[in-house]
Amino acid sequence: MSMGWDIVLIVNEQRFVRRYSLIYTLIISAILLAPLSIYIKHKLDLQEIKTEVELKSIQSHIIKAMDAFGDHPDEVFVFPRFQRYASGLYRKSFTPVYTRIEEPLPSFMPGYHARGSNRYLISALPSGKYFESDYLVTRTPISFASVLLEASVIAFGIITLILLLSFYFLQSFSLPFKRVNEKLDAFIKESMHEINTPLSIINVNIDLFDSIHGKNRYFDRIKSATKSLATIYNDMDYLIKQNRVEYPDEEIDFNQFVHQRVEYFELVGQLKDIRLEFQAHTEAKIRFNPTKLQRIVDNTLSNAVKFSPKHSQIEVRLQKEENGDVALIVRDFGEGIRHPEKILEGYYRENETKSGFGIGMKIVKSILEETGVQLQIDSTPGEGTTFTYRFPPQCVVSATKRL
Repeated sequence: MSMGWDIVLIVNEQRFVRRYSLIYTLIISAILLAPLSIYIKHKLDLQEIKTEVELKSIQSHIIKAMDAFGDHPDEVFVFPRFQRYASGLYRKSFTPVYTRIEEPLPSFMPGYHARGSNRYLISALPSGKYFESDYLVTRTPISFASVLLEASVIAFGIITLILLLSFYFLQSFSLPFKRVNEKLDAFIKESMHEINTPLSIINVNIDLFDSIHGKNRYFDRIKSATKSLATIYNDMDYLIKQNRVEYPDEEIDFNQFVHQRVEYFELVGQLKDIRLEFQAHTEAKIRFNPTKLQRIVDNTLSNAVKFSPKHSQIEVRLQKEENGDVALIVRDFGEGIRHPEKILEGYYRENETKSGFGIGMKIVKSILEETGVQLQIDSTPGEGTTFTYRFPPQCVVSATKRL
């Protein structure tokens, strides 16, 4: 029976605060950032309008320069140049009269046009008035960096503020639960200790009585009951420590381990005149955690005894499979299970008049998922059930068939 008492309650308030702070932050941020997207679109539209106004201003400056040149026809016209703007004069066919725009135009229609990071303004001119040209085109690059930077700063500020507030309020909210946690944790530690101590005392005294006065069927029943309680106790202990205590793997003599557990449950079976038979068809050593292996074997044997009729037997076998797996097979001859796939869900009952499988098989399921051990359940109502656990080659240190 396990004697470790460094039990930590499953509820972890720090994990609770971190997890739900993040969840609340994501939800509230999504709600608050929706208006921000509208604001960003508005700012981008304003940037486009500002750029169009700037292009119109540049074109107005060029037209004024060309109008002024009309009074000095004997001089050479110097086309206005700007650092961020490129302009050109085009005929109706959009062949250039003069242009500093090197790339093809995005459109041949007057108006404001966009292509990539450039913006173009195409304006119609009075036919033949300005150097026999029909269109004035002006181009400038556009940048939304300032808008995106502003939006990023606002979004970061919103998310940070919400995260801090969520963390603060959830931290305050979790304080009462933390105090309850601590009290419940202390209660569980004390309760587990109080359960273990009398069980140990009962077992020791029964063994002493047997050694002095010989076997007594009434005391055998008591000892059988304490073993059933011990299985429940060990399940509780494992469930509380699960995910908080490191369970390192060890090299285990599989035959010896299973044989010891079968012997442990023999007395429990004797009360119903159930005979447990163990056959090892392989000499196997596996690398596995003993605590986890005991939960698998004990819960399977406990349920086999529990659901077997009186005067029956339970067969336990170890054998090597052709693919290198080592199989632990437990077969009973009870009523069978109509829905074997449901028994790993925990507390499953075939009907309300029968006891359920308890939390033990749910613990087994979690161990199987962690370790990669495969479970096959074959059951025929009225004939019995067979549990086959296949330990994969990566768990097997050595396995040789017995002749």
